[in-house]
Amino acid sequence: MSGIKLMNRTDTKFVTTVDRLKLLLMLARDDYRAQEIEGKRIASYYTAYFDTPDNNMYIVHQNGHAGRQKLRIRSYVDSGLNYLEVKTKNNHGRTKKKRVDMLGFDPLNPDHGIRFQRQDAQYRSYDDFLRRHLRYDPTVLSEHLENHFNRITLVNKAKTERLTIDTGLRFHNLVTGKEADLTGLVIIELKRDGLQPSPILGLLRELRIKPSGFSKYCMGSALTNPGLKRNNFKERLHMIERLMGRINQQESKNTRHDY
Repeated sequence: MSGIKLMNRTDTKFVTTVDRLKLLLMLARDDYRAQEIEGKRIASYYTAYFDTPDNNMYIVHQNGHAGRQKLRIRSYVDSGLNYLEVKTKNNHGRTKKKRVDMLGFDPLNPDHGIRFQRQDAQYRSYDDFLRRHLRYDPTVLSEHLENHFNRITLVNKAKTERLTIDTGLRFHNLVTGKEADLTGLVIIELKRDGLQPSPILGLLRELRIKPSGFSKYCMGSALTNPGLKRNNFKERLHMIERLMGRINQQESKNTRHDY
C-alpha cells in the first residue's frame, strides 16, 4: 500500500449489490491484489459524523455547493486506530483530508456526548486542529450520525489505482434515533492516478454498473431524518430503494428455496 500514493487522484463511486460484486471480483481477479492485514482481507469500520444544530454540512451538500466540508471520527476497528478527520471538497471536485489521532476513543462503545470545548490539553489540541482546517465553530458541533461497514481494498498490479468496496452498511441517527440497514448494498470507490487506464472500468461497464455519487453522511441522514430537505438526493434515494427491493426479493426467494 505504501507504493500507492495517488497524489493527483480522481475518485469515482459506483453502487451495486453483493450478487453483482461477486461477478465483478471473479472477473477482476487477474488484474488486482487484495490488501491483507494479519490474515484478514475484510476490515471493519466505524464512523461518527458531526454537524451544526441546523444541519449546515448536510444542507450545503444537498444544495450542491462546492467547497463543502465534513467532520467525522473514522475508526479502523480491527487495528484500533481512530482519527478525527476534516474532509474538504474544493471547487474542482478534489477532496482533501486532514486528520489527527482521536485518543481514547472506543468504536465498540462510542461516546456520543463529545463536544470540542477546550477543557484539557487533549481537547485544546483538537480545537487548534479544527480551527486551522475547519470553517465551522467547533464548539457548536455535535454527533448526528454513525455508521458501521466492512471494507475490502484492492490495488491493480500496475499500482496506479486503489479500489475500496464497502458492504454491510448500517446507519444510526443520533438525533432522531432512527436506523437504516443497507446490508446487501455495495459502495465501490475507484481512486486512480489522474486519467490512467483502469482495468475495472471496462468490467463495471460490462456488468452495467454505472457511476453514482454516494455520500455516506448525506444518504444516511436522508434515510434516517425525515425532517431534512432531500430534493437533490431523490434520484439516488430511488436508486437505493430499487436496489434494496431487488435484494429483499432475492433473499425471500433464497429463503423459500432453503425451506
